[in-house]
Amino acid sequence: MRKTFLSLLVASFVAISALRATPEPTDEGMWLLSLIGSMNYQEMKAKGLKLTPEQIYSINKASLKDAVVSFGGFCTGEMISGEGLLLTNHHCGYGQIQSHSTVEKDYLTNGFWAMNKEQELPNQGLTATFIIRVEDVTTKVLQGVTGNMTEDERKKVVEGNMPAIIKTATEGTHYGGIIRPMFYGGEYYMFITETYKDVRLVGTPPENIGKFGGDTDNWMWPRHTGDFSVFRVYAGKDNKPADYSKDNVPLKPRHFFPISLKGVKKDDFTMIMGFPGRTQEYLTSYAVNLLQNEINPKRVGLRALRLRKMQEFMQASPTVRLQYAAKYASIANYWKKWDGENRGLKRANTINKKKAIEADFAEWVNKNDERKQKYGYLLPSFVKTYEDLGKVDLAREYFNEAILAIELLDFAYDVSDIVGKTEGKLSEEQVGKLRNLAKGFYKDFHAPLDKEIFKICMKSYNEDIASDLQSDFAISYRGADALYERSILASQEKFEKWLETKEAKSIQSDMAFSTLQAIVDMYQTKVWSITRKCNAQIDLLQRTYINALREMQPKRKFYPDANSTLRLTFGKIDDYFPADGVYYNPMTTLDGVFEKEKITTEYNDYIVPERLRELYLKKDYGDYAENGKMPVCFTASNHTTGGNSGSPIINAQGELIGINFDRNWEGTMSDISYDATRVRNIGVDIRYVLFIIDKFAGASHLVKEMQLVK
Repeated sequence: MRKTFLSLLVASFVAISALRATPEPTDEGMWLLSLIGSMNYQEMKAKGLKLTPEQIYSINKASLKDAVVSFGGFCTGEMISGEGLLLTNHHCGYGQIQSHSTVEKDYLTNGFWAMNKEQELPNQGLTATFIIRVEDVTTKVLQGVTGNMTEDERKKVVEGNMPAIIKTATEGTHYGGIIRPMFYGGEYYMFITETYKDVRLVGTPPENIGKFGGDTDNWMWPRHTGDFSVFRVYAGKDNKPADYSKDNVPLKPRHFFPISLKGVKKDDFTMIMGFPGRTQEYLTSYAVNLLQNEINPKRVGLRALRLRKMQEFMQASPTVRLQYAAKYASIANYWKKWDGENRGLKRANTINKKKAIEADFAEWVNKNDERKQKYGYLLPSFVKTYEDLGKVDLAREYFNEAILAIELLDFAYDVSDIVGKTEGKLSEEQVGKLRNLAKGFYKDFHAPLDKEIFKICMKSYNEDIASDLQSDFAISYRGADALYERSILASQEKFEKWLETKEAKSIQSDMAFSTLQAIVDMYQTKVWSITRKCNAQIDLLQRTYINALREMQPKRKFYPDANSTLRLTFGKIDDYFPADGVYYNPMTTLDGVFEKEKITTEYNDYIVPERLRELYLKKDYGDYAENGKMPVCFTASNHTTGGNSGSPIINAQGELIGINFDRNWEGTMSDISYDATRVRNIGVDIRYVLFIIDKFAGASHLVKEMQLVK
C-alpha cells in the first residue's frame, strides 16, 4: 500500500517536473549567529562583508550581537550610544506612546521629545533583553528520549530536562536563560539572556511622520515613513538590571552601533540582526493548501469587518481614537499581511512547488528499501493528518479571530483565569490581580463599539462554523444588547462594585462569563483535543521530514524556522519588479512625501507637518542629504518577518544604515515561501532618522551622543 502510494505520487507530478527543488536563493535564511563562522561567512564575505565572524558574534569580546535587544519581547531594538540610547520602530513603541498620551497631551499626534534625561518617561513592564551567548544543548535536552516514545512522552522528558540545564548555566549570575527547539525539535539551542527592566521613552516623531502613509501604505513600496522612536535603557549603578528607580543611571552597553552618513546604493551589502517571530518554510503542500484556501481568506474577511466598524467609531470620537489607535494598527497590520501573503503564495505557485519537492522526495525514498522503511510512511501520514485537522482548524481559528476578538469575552477569559472555580469569597491576592487587570482593560475599552464587534463576529461564527462545533449555549448576535446591558464585565462601575463584594459566584453566573465558559467547554471537547493531537503528529512528521530532506540534500544549507530567537540575515540593497511592466527603485526621498500629500485618501494618511514643509522648502537638511535630496527609505533583500520590526540594518563595516520596519506586500509570503525576485525588507534610512531628530525636533543633544561616521 505504501509503495503504491509513493509510486502514484511520483507519477502524478511528472507534469510539474520543471518545478523541481532547486538550491535556495543566497539571500534566503534566518541564521543562528553562533554558526555564522561555519555556515555563512564565506558567502557573506563574497557579497562584500568586511568584518570577521568574531566581530559579529563573540562570547569573549564585545561584538555586534551586544548592541541588539529584544524590545519588549515583540520587536527588536539597537543600542546607538554609550549612554543607553536605543532605537526601534515608531509602531513598536506605539503602545508606550499611546499610554502617555491624553487628549490634552497627544504625543501620538504631536510627537514627544525629552530635552534632558529628567523628562524621559518610564514604561511599566517594558524590557530590553540582550543575548549573552548561544549554546547547542541538543544532546543534554534529548537525554532520556527514545525512539519508541509518543510525542507527549517525548515532550515530558524534554521539558523535564530543560530547567536543570538552564540552572547550571545561570546559577550564581543575574542572567536568565531560554531553550528553544530548532527543526521541530531535531535540535535545541540555549540562549543566555540579560534583561533590563527600566526602559524610558526619549522621543517620537508625530504620527504623520512615524506612521506616514498609514494603512494605505502599510506593507507597500514605495514608502516615505519615518517609522522610528527613541528610548533609553537604564541600569543600577553597577550597570546591571534593576527595577525602575530615579537613582538608576543610563546603561553602558558592551557595544553600540556607529552610524553611517555615507548613504546606500544599489547592490550594497546589508545584514539584519533581530528577533524574527515565526516562519514555516518547510511546510508541505497539504499545510499550505489549508492555509491558503481555508484559513487566510476567513482571517482577512473577519478583520476587514472589524476594522470598518472601528473606523466608524474612531472617526466620530477623539477619545475612542486614542483608546483604539494601537488596537486598530495591530489588527490592520496582519489583515493586510495575510491578504498579501495569499496573493504571493498564489503568484509564486507555492502549492505546486511544494508538491514538486514532495515528488522528488517520494522518488528518492522509493529508490532504496531502507529509506522506504524509514521514511515511506511520511507523505501518506501528512495527507491523513491534515484531513483530520482540516475538519476543525477553521473553528480553532475562529476562537482567536472571532470569539477573543470580542474584548468583553477576551476580558472574561482573563478574569476566568484568576477566578476559576473559586467558591465563596475571593482572596486578597485574587482581588489585587483583578484590579490590575481591570485598570488596563477599561482604560481602552468602549462598550458600544465592542457590542457592534460582538454582533459582527458572532454572525460570522454562526454562519461559517459547522453546527456540531458550536456551543450548546444560545450564542446569538441578536442578544448583544441584553448581554452588554446586564454583564458586570461590560461596565467598569459594575465591575468595581462587584470587586468590593468579593463574591466569586456573582461573576461566575455573569452572562459574559458564562457565555465564554460555555464556548471554552465546547472547544475543549470538540476542537482543541483534535488540534492538539493533530499538531503533535505534525510536529513528529515535520521533524522526521526535515531530517530526511537534509539527508536527501546534503549540500544544501538548512536554517531553522524563526521562533523569536536572535538571528542574522544578509542580502543587498535591491530593486524589484512587482508586476509586468512595473519597476521599483530601491530608494525614496522627501520629494515623495510631498508628492503623496496631493493624494486624497479615505483616512487622511498623507498629512504633512508644517515644520517638515518648512525644512523641505528651504532644503535645510543639515549633514544628512545626498546630492541635495533627503533620503527617506530603502528596500533590501534581507529575509525578515514579524519581530524584525526595529531591527538594525547594518552595512559591510558593521555600521547602522537604517531601521527595518516592514516587508513589501508582494513578498509577505516569505514566511512560508521565499522568492528572491520579489521579497524585500523595507527600512527607514538612518539619515532621515537623524534629520528628524536634529532638524525637525531640535533634539540635537541626542545626536551628539552618537558616533557618526562620514
